[in-house]
Amino acid sequence: MIDTLFLTAVPGLEATLADEARAAGFKGVTVVPGGVEAQGGWPEVWRANLVLRGTTRVLVRIASFRAMHLAQLDKRSRKVDWAGVLRADLPVRVETTCRQSKIYHAKAATQRIETAIREELGAPIVTAAAEAAIVVKARIEDDLVTISLDTSGESLHKRGHKEAVGKAPMRETLAALILRQMGFDGSQTLVDPMCGSGTFAIEAAEIAAGLQPGRDRAFAFQDLAGYEPAAFAALKGTPAVPPVLRFFGSDRDQGAVGGARANAVRAGVSDWCQFDRKPISDLTPPEGAVPGLVLVNPPWGARIGERKLLFALYGSLGRVLGEGFAGWRLGLVSPDAGLVKATGLPLKPLGAPIDMGGTKVVLWEGTIPQR
Repeated sequence: MIDTLFLTAVPGLEATLADEARAAGFKGVTVVPGGVEAQGGWPEVWRANLVLRGTTRVLVRIASFRAMHLAQLDKRSRKVDWAGVLRADLPVRVETTCRQSKIYHAKAATQRIETAIREELGAPIVTAAAEAAIVVKARIEDDLVTISLDTSGESLHKRGHKEAVGKAPMRETLAALILRQMGFDGSQTLVDPMCGSGTFAIEAAEIAAGLQPGRDRAFAFQDLAGYEPAAFAALKGTPAVPPVLRFFGSDRDQGAVGGARANAVRAGVSDWCQFDRKPISDLTPPEGAVPGLVLVNPPWGARIGERKLLFALYGSLGRVLGEGFAGWRLGLVSPDAGLVKATGLPLKPLGAPIDMGGTKVVLWEGTIPQR
């Protein structure tokens, strides 16, 4: 029997994910390094994968014990109730990390756990991630062995809808948590003037429509022993009242715009999103819209030459927003305070730095003033 779920989070957004989990009714929610812990059984595991927009993976702890040497690890691994969670007919991959423990050789530890699964359960062991139906994760820290199962499979940012992506795509899980940080609740108009593959607008439309993020994809837990298809199907909800058209994206790249439109169709939100090809200089508020939210992830320019060219872009963005979007709230994702300052807008950091593809970025926010 399980009792602890571990919800992995984008570093820097653990507290925001915890807020989402509490709002979704999960119990015992606690922020821990790398994510969030919650309490519950298998129905909560299924529901976490299905409904949480911000977590990238749901792990469940199935065993915990101390082991000072490999022989002890071998003996105690064999006592784990593998048959209660794994199926003997499906391939399993074991991943092990060791830290500050007498058992320090991760490969040797992995082999002991693999042997226990193979000999006690009879399940085939594979080393290639693509061949594994289930991944068993073992963490050995301070001589404490914690064995968990990855119940998600593919990362949960893969909703199953976004086939068209740009050069630096915003992951859906990150977009969802940024929207939550900005106070988006589904009722506001949203404009993304550098929309790329349309992630912010599509995610906002799904939230407004009450669409579950995992509604159209498969999960690893469906290959575990004890999975109940009918019980999981009962967790799948129906959308709320469809929202009106109030989610807008634009980009100067026609290919990006076409991809965003196609992604919105696959997600089932194309009636509520509008994507247009236009440069920043042509940006205007949607007709009849009350001030809402502008959310943008502009290019950063890692190299010095690129950065110099971007000052004009950020300056143009600031001028256009200042002239036409007074009263709108702005959220801007960037690691570069100098570029953000070039907008000329009163922006300040919101929350901790966020790890975005290995780069520490900041969500800058503020209300666009009257000029």
